[in-house]
Amino acid sequence: MQQQELLSLANEYSTPLYVYDANKIISQYARLTKAFSKVERFKIHYAVKALSNVSILKLMQKQGCGLDTVSIQEVQLGLHAGFDPKDIIYTPNGVSIQELEEVAQLGVQINIDNLSILEQFGAKHPTTPVCIRINPHVMAGGNANISVGHIDSKFGISIHQLPHLLRIIENTGMHINGIHMHTGSDILDVDVFLYAAEILFETAKHFKELDFIDFGSGFKVPYKKGDIETNVEEFGRKLTKRFLAFEKEYGRTLTLAFEPGKFLVSEAGYFLAKVNVVKQTTSTVFAGVDTGFNHLIRPMLYGAQHHIENISNPKGKERYYSVVGYICETDTFANNRRIQEIHEGDILCFKNAGAYCFSMASNYNSRLKPAEVLWKEGKGYLIRERETFDDILKNQVMVEI
Repeated sequence: MQQQELLSLANEYSTPLYVYDANKIISQYARLTKAFSKVERFKIHYAVKALSNVSILKLMQKQGCGLDTVSIQEVQLGLHAGFDPKDIIYTPNGVSIQELEEVAQLGVQINIDNLSILEQFGAKHPTTPVCIRINPHVMAGGNANISVGHIDSKFGISIHQLPHLLRIIENTGMHINGIHMHTGSDILDVDVFLYAAEILFETAKHFKELDFIDFGSGFKVPYKKGDIETNVEEFGRKLTKRFLAFEKEYGRTLTLAFEPGKFLVSEAGYFLAKVNVVKQTTSTVFAGVDTGFNHLIRPMLYGAQHHIENISNPKGKERYYSVVGYICETDTFANNRRIQEIHEGDILCFKNAGAYCFSMASNYNSRLKPAEVLWKEGKGYLIRERETFDDILKNQVMVEI
């Protein structure tokens, strides 16, 4: 998107504001499908948790995408957006058997990641097809909080527990139609991912009636100029070759599935904030904006670096600023960052704000959540209204004590 287009949206809808470029989402989807074009049955399930606005889900559906969900509420959002239940996979962690059964009744694909729930579910519902999430014990991911395939992870059934897993399946007579893994996010080393894939292929040989193998996701996207990213094209070539060879060995056609979230929406997102105050101290120049970690927590939670531009003064001389929010504790988006000269009232643009940004927003400090706009074919569409004070009070009950 052009800076003037973003500025016009900030003027029209005020700030803070999330903006998503539909064309970028579509092109990322096309890039991934092209990388695996030689696979006969290829399926992308968009990870709803990255950005769950129903208009974004509807856009994904139009591309031919399925959904990867982690809660019954995400399943319900997908159904509300018009997805066929068979195009939704449900991969929770630590949920009750009651929620799992409730989701199964909706007709979506169940993915179970622990032996206890697997045994309980299989004993009661042996004819319901189930996918199994395997923990390959491969450490991958750009941050400890997003690496989920290592030996101490709470996610997945350990590959070392395979004998227990097979015994449960034999005793219950349940039908396993898929296996799944997810090693982590921000994966750069394609060979590490391929190593984990080999573990999944070996595991798949123990199940004779599989319909699909789900490799999760975790592709890294660039967060700044010159930043490194996962080479999706190289990965596509290498995994396609190995997957086709495994299909021949397995003796039947399988679906190769992925569950990208960040890869599809991260670069499509822009977060716009207005500068309330420029504050000079003895050693630092602070640019205080009209938002905080209640709206964008990734820099504080993950140490994520979002490129920041002053779109009100794009040709200004670059100076060093610490960009901070209005939350009354540590609330720093960037320390001593080179940004075009900032004045009070300027609009700053945070790049790569499509994934895990609005979806992790809160009402901390009783602040209102921002509006969201989808940009498509040169026009902005409001897809979420800015909250009001009535929204803050909506579910509160005042009692006289």
